[in-house]
Formats: sequence, structure tokens, C-alpha cells
Amino acid sequence: MTPGVKTTSKLFRNRCQNPFQYWGLFSGSSKGKNAITQPRNQVLMKPTLLFVSNPPKAPRSGMTARVALGVAVCVVPALAQEADASRSTWKTTASVGATLTRGNSDTVTATATLNSERKWAQNEFFLGAALTYGETDDTTTASSATGFVQYNRLFSERFYGYARLDAYHDDVADIAYRITFSGGAGYYFIKTDKITLSGEVGPGYILEKFHNRTERDYATLRLGEKFTWQISQNARLWQSLDYTPSIDEWSDYLLTAEIGIATKITESLDLRVVALDNYRSKPAPGRTENDFKLIAGIGYTF
Repeated sequence: MTPGVKTTSKLFRNRCQNPFQYWGLFSGSSKGKNAITQPRNQVLMKPTLLFVSNPPKAPRSGMTARVALGVAVCVVPALAQEADASRSTWKTTASVGATLTRGNSDTVTATATLNSERKWAQNEFFLGAALTYGETDDTTTASSATGFVQYNRLFSERFYGYARLDAYHDDVADIAYRITFSGGAGYYFIKTDKITLSGEVGPGYILEKFHNRTERDYATLRLGEKFTWQISQNARLWQSLDYTPSIDEWSDYLLTAEIGIATKITESLDLRVVALDNYRSKPAPGRTENDFKLIAGIGYTF
């Protein structure tokens, strides 16, 4: 070690917030108005700069090497830690379910869903899509498609802002399309490795068209809730509820609910049962307010 300089790896580990604080450690004399007179070879520290009293003069190339080494010791671990924190992967689950009967009635019903999520740093991204089709005695009894995309930006461990887009189509309910834009604030009331419970609130806007009807659009308020529970290593339960009333007429609203449970049969495959309910307080003419589905199927996570 060069005389007049006291430096250890511990010094770098503990004080690497700003490597240029230690320019005085490598750059030479402590002479001048900031100098402090002390016995030779003693390391002195002021509030923002570290000085060495009367260090020996070193060739410029040696000084540069020491500066580079100090920066590397400080910066490289910090960059590695940041890379680890921002690294994330998608978690996607695809599921299918089907019912087939023959005899006094011929029926077939099939469903397919895809849900994916990604979480990294202060960001959360969710998307999903579902298709349902059914026939009874050559008459269509179910024909719907739905999808959503949601982005959350965490401002703290529990509080976040969100933006969401939902799309829905149902031939049997006579809905050509319903597109919902919403955004607002959310909060995790419970956030552990096994259980999460969150609530969301914010304004929204709906574009809706029934078959053979003109399009209508209106402002809404969205109130949402979501619950997940990792019951055990192999069993999981989830539940969600969305209430979306029209701001101009509170008796005109949408209510969607879902609850499901899945249990693993392998590391990637699971058996699941899901109940879905869609309630439209003012449906298309000649249609009922409520649509309920109970689906049993198999899911694959990758």
C-alpha cells in the first residue's frame, strides 16, 4: 500500500453513494483553504470530502488507475443490484373447459381463457381474454368474447395509480360491443406472499352498442375490488368485483363478479372451477339482466 493512504475494501463498501467524494483520497495534496494540519500519514474526513495529509506524489497514470478502481468498486455492485431489481418475467395461464351432451338434447359448450401478468420495480401489468361458445339443438346459446388490459404504477408499497381498458361482446345478450375506459387510484389493504386484497376507484367512460341500435356513450364511476389467496402450495383462490354506474343515472349500471379456485395436478397443470356473473341493469330489449356461468376446466401456467 502506498504510504500516506489508508484504504480498505470496507471503506468502499460502506461509502459508495458517491465515488467522487473520495477524489481527495487519490488526487494529492491537502494544501489550501480546505487543508487540515495533522501528523503525516493520517486520513482525515470532512463533511463531503476525504483528504490525506501530505501524500507522496504519484505518477498521473497511477492516480488514474486508483480513481478507476474506486469508481468500479462502487458502481458495478450498484448496477448489478439495479438490474436484479428490474428483472421480471411474464406469468401466463391458459385454460379450457368443455361440456358435450347427446340424447334428448344435443348441447356443446366450450370456453377458453388467457390471463397474463408482469410485475417489475414499481410497475404491474395485467391482461386477459376469454371466449365462450355454446349450442343446444343447433341453436346458439352462448357466444361471447371479453378482454381487458390494466397497468398499475406503484407510488408506495401499497398505493398506486391505474389505467384500464375493457372490451365485451355477446351475441346472445344482443351486445355488439361495449368498450370501457377507466383510470384512478388503488390501494392494497393486504399485501403478503399468500394474501392480497386491493380496492380501486376512479372515473370511466363507456361506448356501448346493442345490435340494430345506435351507439350510446356515457360517463361512469368505477369501483373495483380484487382478492387472491394462496391457500397452500397447490391450491389457490381468487375473486373480483366491479361496479360501474352511470354518473347521470345511477340506476343504469354494470356489475361483474368472478370467483374461482384451482388446485395443481402437476407443476404447470391445474384443475379449476370458476363462477362468472355479468349483470346489466338495463339490458338490450327482450334480454334478461343477468348472465351466469359456472365453468370447470384445466389450466396450464407458463
